[in-house]
Amino acid sequence: MTTNPGLRAEEQRADNQRLTPAGRRAVFAAVLGTVIEWYDYALYGAAAGLVIAPLFFSDAVSSAAAMMAFATFAVGFVARPLGGVIVGHIGDRHGRRPAMMLTIILMGVATVGVGLLPTSAAIGAAAPLLLVVLRLLQGFGAGAELAGAMTLVAEFAPPKRRGFYTSLVLATPPAGIALATFAFFAVSSLGTDVLLGWAWRVPFLVSAVLFGLALYIRNRLEETPEYTAAIEKAAAERTKARAPLRDVLARDWRQVLIGFFAITGHNAMNYILAVYALSLMTSPLVGLAKPDALLAVTLGSLVSVALTPVGGWLSDRFGAPKVLLFGSVMGAALAYPIFGLLTAGSFAPAFTAIALGYGLVIPATSGAQGAFLTNLFPARRRLSGIGVARETNGAVVAGLSPLIAAALVSAADGGTHLAAGYLLACCLLSAIAVLLSMRVPAND
Repeated sequence: MTTNPGLRAEEQRADNQRLTPAGRRAVFAAVLGTVIEWYDYALYGAAAGLVIAPLFFSDAVSSAAAMMAFATFAVGFVARPLGGVIVGHIGDRHGRRPAMMLTIILMGVATVGVGLLPTSAAIGAAAPLLLVVLRLLQGFGAGAELAGAMTLVAEFAPPKRRGFYTSLVLATPPAGIALATFAFFAVSSLGTDVLLGWAWRVPFLVSAVLFGLALYIRNRLEETPEYTAAIEKAAAERTKARAPLRDVLARDWRQVLIGFFAITGHNAMNYILAVYALSLMTSPLVGLAKPDALLAVTLGSLVSVALTPVGGWLSDRFGAPKVLLFGSVMGAALAYPIFGLLTAGSFAPAFTAIALGYGLVIPATSGAQGAFLTNLFPARRRLSGIGVARETNGAVVAGLSPLIAAALVSAADGGTHLAAGYLLACCLLSAIAVLLSMRVPAND
């Protein structure tokens, strides 16, 4: 009996494109953790737009209370770069698994803590202070969560399928957003008095179940083969161990800048749609009912869950920079139409606005982002490099975008042209950064 060499080679190539059992566990653990991270952040974002102001800043006038609520949302992002640096250091020096365990524990404690927190009516000024502390802890824990999840999956994935498998992780943020907005949609249907009384706590407390499941799964993770090989190579060559962050800033600073600006448009679009859009649509200026606004964000964001893996597949086929560039340019083109639809005052245009952002822009920027960022840095410094680039952008762009948009709309006396211009500028910056990335050589 003879075997066909061509058939055997084809089967070997197919095997090389499949995940190992350890890789499949890593994908599941990364996906679940990312859903939880974005559930947390979208949950607080929805709360910031709907209940944080009257519960924790009841003594302030309406417009000032809304700004304070969005400021507490932004505070969570202030701690993310520090979390990205410290947890990234742990991941690059001691392994991906302990870093991923730490992030999920910190996020769980903070999120459940918000659900248990007394309001300003009960403990006065201590309530917003404790809220800020919990937001800082939540941001610290989340600082390396998505960077770690992308790195974990990328290092288990076959090189030619890195875009697709990392896009499975990046497809889940809209799922977390949809889950969070649906949770608030459900409790808001009970009426304003019930929502502000006790129902707002339920979505935060329910997350304890998700955290327990994620912690169990992550405890069974193995170390990634690419990281293990890099550590063994360094040991064989007797390379002196240095702080990964020091090497990143010394050797990879161009890649850090490229990574920072390349995702600016993505973060601005994502957080304006997921957080600020709720406040804008339900404002007296627009007048959309809260359940309709929440439903529009829930359904619109689900579009991205289905389409982001397509963006990952396209990044494997055409290259991550090209797909990320397309998404950034599309975001710039849609900035003004999206704001126009958000202020139309009815459900159909609101849903269309969210679906345009999450159907055309985010699938491309999310689908290509994992492969783009992980390919910028070598394995020994990857988690630190991605953590610095991504989470610094999170603090500056993602966390502040709802606040900036609110301030620009207020400065324009209710007009949205300045906020739309801000979104357009962020997307153009990303397009320029992606173009520049094609000229920056990779480091060893």
